[in-house]
Amino acid sequence: MNTGTDQDVTDPTREDDAYTLDRKSVAAILEAVENTDSVLLTELMEPLHAADIADLLEQISRSERERLIRLYDREFDGEILSELDDSIREEVIAQLEPQILADAVRDLDSDDVVDLIEYLEEPQQEAILGALEDADRIAVQQAMSYPEGSAGRLMQREVVMAPEHWTVGQAIDHLRGSEHLPDQFYHIVLVDPRLHPIGNVTLGKLMGARREVLLSELTEDMFRVIPATQDEEDVAYAFNQYHLISAPVVDEEGRLAGVITIDDAMAVLDEEHEEDILRLAGVGESSLSDSVSDTAKRRLPWLGVNLATAILASLVIALFEDTIAQFVALAVLMPIVASMGGNAGTQSLTVAVRALATRDLTGSNVWRVIRRELFVGALNGIVFAVVMGVVGLYWFGSPAIGYVIAAAMVINLTVAGLAGTIIPIAMDKFGVDPALASGTFVTTVTDVVGFFAFLGLAGIVLL
Repeated sequence: MNTGTDQDVTDPTREDDAYTLDRKSVAAILEAVENTDSVLLTELMEPLHAADIADLLEQISRSERERLIRLYDREFDGEILSELDDSIREEVIAQLEPQILADAVRDLDSDDVVDLIEYLEEPQQEAILGALEDADRIAVQQAMSYPEGSAGRLMQREVVMAPEHWTVGQAIDHLRGSEHLPDQFYHIVLVDPRLHPIGNVTLGKLMGARREVLLSELTEDMFRVIPATQDEEDVAYAFNQYHLISAPVVDEEGRLAGVITIDDAMAVLDEEHEEDILRLAGVGESSLSDSVSDTAKRRLPWLGVNLATAILASLVIALFEDTIAQFVALAVLMPIVASMGGNAGTQSLTVAVRALATRDLTGSNVWRVIRRELFVGALNGIVFAVVMGVVGLYWFGSPAIGYVIAAAMVINLTVAGLAGTIIPIAMDKFGVDPALASGTFVTTVTDVVGFFAFLGLAGIVLL
């Protein structure tokens, strides 16, 4: 097997598994681990990107992971650690020899080191900090002094800056003479004598201008300064909203403290989207590499809440026990009403939660959105009311049952559209993450309203 190119191990020409690890390559790697063949393992791992190696470590079993790390540890790179999921990063770090760990983290930017250690236990934090040079360690410790989830934690301290009065030639000479430039950067930040950032100059404009041109003449029109204490969610929103590539971060006195780049901002945005999806399902922060017990513990609380709300819906059904006993058809049709309402509510809920997350749903358009979802629910309810009215008539030979389920369908789908929008908005107003529990409450509302409307109408019409 040729392992000379990335094409062999992550084949982007295959649409069904583009950019995923090739199963044959994974099997070959695990076979090399099983045979304790470190030379072959290094040869197989060499073409892999750090993100692919992190994916490999996350996908294999714990015992396979331990053997692979022992055999591969001398080749371990800090980028692999920064790409690992939080759920197994601590485990991997604990298995690395101190010297290997020290070598792995030395070449990382300060923001990657902060991301690496902020959720680790104190002994592991100390081990990593002790491996850094004094200047790097101080930079990381200063970043860690900012609140969790803030721009100060997200920024990197390595910044390319220049005085506002410099020319293009002076800036280029400075860059060429510097021994410690960041591996990647997109702007030169212009600062005044008090280190307050006043503008950005892109590298493209810098290289395209004559040497005598002042940097101040090349600054970008769009310039945003980010306070170090600003929430990282707001930072990610600003990058996405204003199409930023990088932005300077300032301390309490407005002085340049670091810079945030687009890759870090988009990583936050991706994490927020993933978190919203998981919370909508009531599973919280979870990973495929989590143990059975940890996974069960995370899911248990919301299953308990769901049980309580299901009991509430059952109590509504119990109120109409005599009606159901006389008309068995009602028991057959009840799940249809509840299911349609639940699905309609989930559709409105998903749209509302997404709009809140992207800040498209605001005070200026909230009532318009609520009205829209209300009318959408009513319209869909009418369509399916006709369908279920015909089904009820031909299935059970009773026009009355058809009328009842048709009316219940209109009522429940209308309420579902309303609840799916109002509940997440209300939770957001009260400072509760709307993705956290909205699904459970919306389902409860649609179940209770659906059962009550269907069985209540049945009691009036049929008895």
